[in-house]
Amino acid sequence: MTEHLTIVDHPLVQHKLTHMREKTTSTAGFRRLLREISNLLAYEVTRELPVTTREIETPMNTMQAPVLDGKKLVLVSILRAGNGLLDGVLELIPSARVGFVGLYRDEETLQPVQYYFKVPQELEDRLVIAVDPMLATGNSSVAAIDLLKKAGATNIRFMCLLAAPEGVARMKEAHPDVPIVTASLDERLNEDGYIVPGLGDAGDRMFGTK
Repeated sequence: MTEHLTIVDHPLVQHKLTHMREKTTSTAGFRRLLREISNLLAYEVTRELPVTTREIETPMNTMQAPVLDGKKLVLVSILRAGNGLLDGVLELIPSARVGFVGLYRDEETLQPVQYYFKVPQELEDRLVIAVDPMLATGNSSVAAIDLLKKAGATNIRFMCLLAAPEGVARMKEAHPDVPIVTASLDERLNEDGYIVPGLGDAGDRMFGTK
């Protein structure tokens, strides 16, 4: 994966994203759609996983068949909204290791504040996929990637539902080696640091909090 930004424009992804954007979509519906979209985005973010072969026996004969190679990959949820994407990816890759980065955004400075960090060992030998629905200012994402690199990660990808141009630029400046996979690059950020047109606060809509 060489491109810094990949926009997954598959019709199913875009259809489901439209329903998520609508303000009348229920909490249960939003949660279900987020899980379904994360399933589809996971196909793209894992497209270049290393594979090897092993001999298997089919009902017809034996063959050398492709299987995933290397250590189990790591999924890292940027709390709290990242958990919505995490669930969908785990359905596709149930053997993945899981880590958590707890960050919240200071509403005055828009800067991230860390409150939790727990990740698997041997990150340097694993593909690490960080997930967070929104790449807005990019401050929290950059901070999370900073922490993952300090913990040893060298092969990192970032998966989000929506991205703003400001967040993509911030990530590219800070971490040009981390590819981004998203369902949409939206227009801009508003004065409060929210993505426009966006879909509101993903965590609030997923968990029914306001």
